[in-house]
Amino acid sequence: MKKILFIILSGVSLVACKQDFTNPGAISDVDAFSTPRGLSGVAVGLQNVYSNGRLSPLYNGVTAAGSLTNEFRLMNAGNTDEFQLFQGGAVVDNLNGIVGNMWTWNNKIIYDADKVLEGANKLGDKNYASGLIAYASIYKAMAIGNLAMFFEQIPAAPGTQTTPAAFQSRVDGFRRAVTTLRAAQTALGANAPNAAFFANVPSNITTAYFNNTISALIARYSLFAGDFAAAITAANAVDLSYNGAVLGFDAIVTNPIFTTATATNNVFQILDSTLGLPTALAPDLNDQRIAFYTAINPTIQPRYRIKGFFSAATQAVPLYLPDEMRLIKAEAYVRQASPDLTAAVTEINAVRTQLPSADAFGVGGGLAAYSGTVSAPALLDEIYRQRCIELCMSGMRLEDNRRLGRPASERKRTFFPYPSRERDNNPNTPTDPAG
Repeated sequence: MKKILFIILSGVSLVACKQDFTNPGAISDVDAFSTPRGLSGVAVGLQNVYSNGRLSPLYNGVTAAGSLTNEFRLMNAGNTDEFQLFQGGAVVDNLNGIVGNMWTWNNKIIYDADKVLEGANKLGDKNYASGLIAYASIYKAMAIGNLAMFFEQIPAAPGTQTTPAAFQSRVDGFRRAVTTLRAAQTALGANAPNAAFFANVPSNITTAYFNNTISALIARYSLFAGDFAAAITAANAVDLSYNGAVLGFDAIVTNPIFTTATATNNVFQILDSTLGLPTALAPDLNDQRIAFYTAINPTIQPRYRIKGFFSAATQAVPLYLPDEMRLIKAEAYVRQASPDLTAAVTEINAVRTQLPSADAFGVGGGLAAYSGTVSAPALLDEIYRQRCIELCMSGMRLEDNRRLGRPASERKRTFFPYPSRERDNNPNTPTDPAG
């Protein structure tokens, strides 16, 4: 990726509660949010906050979902926050660092993205503005989606010193993410981003990046919200041969899962070739995705190691995988008011039989077609199995586990508690879920 300087803002509220954090060395909000270049710097900063280091939503989402649904094995109980997740239940408390970081940094992204959107809408150059709107909307939507996957209720909008955030249901959060993305589609349709915009963002940000990523995220969050027709339409709009929608890393900003877990062998590792699935849903050992997502160490325990998109310091991480779109359609076909089980089987088979060489990211099962029972319950089980294999270590397995009706015994906690930092400052904070 092109090296882009991102801007750290002064006086930005990092959480939905009533706290301000000031960086005396940073530029002012006025400068950052009033010029095209300043707004571009903040927009690129959203990507950095999302993916950089152990505090990031990328690290915490993958870690939390994998720990709570048995994708991972704990390597060192001295990593207290991760250890609590592996224990699950009430052990995951309001002071857990991963819970707190998930809350803080996703809310920061939403806050900063809103400021970019506000500034972009005031620019005279509407072609530059549309690029800013699309870029900021993608990260705002993913941040909302992350909160809604792990918390039962989420802030409906960032709060202020005098007006603490109100809360909305997680389903309304997914709908809000979709609304944000549709507004970006409208902006792109009205005014195509210009060369001046693309010159100030990473080189993988292109018109194709915007069109495909926005459609893919609309499909994802429409499915999670139960809007199945919209999910199918959006998934159909994604070019499955496109592979440019990624988070890039370099020698300075490294892949956080590789740096923290894979390379150290001291936090967590992939469980084994089952990918943490129960016996009835375990992958076929001939599934070529097992070798994609796991490595074998014949001499040093554990035998199975993290691979996939977390096997090198500079390895890029996709924002979505092409076959996620097929599995979204399969689930939507089954769960819509008039189920189309035949269409669902077609999409499942496209995922099962695809060879790695035919996939934009090299993820393929190379299996035989589905031969099980063709009923809604059986197909939903198969869709869950395929999502867990295809989207291994994507951070979505906890959401999938709940949504697809898996037994509570297959997860160690259903929703996160609300961080103490929010409860201490916001009287609107809901009661913690049971676990």
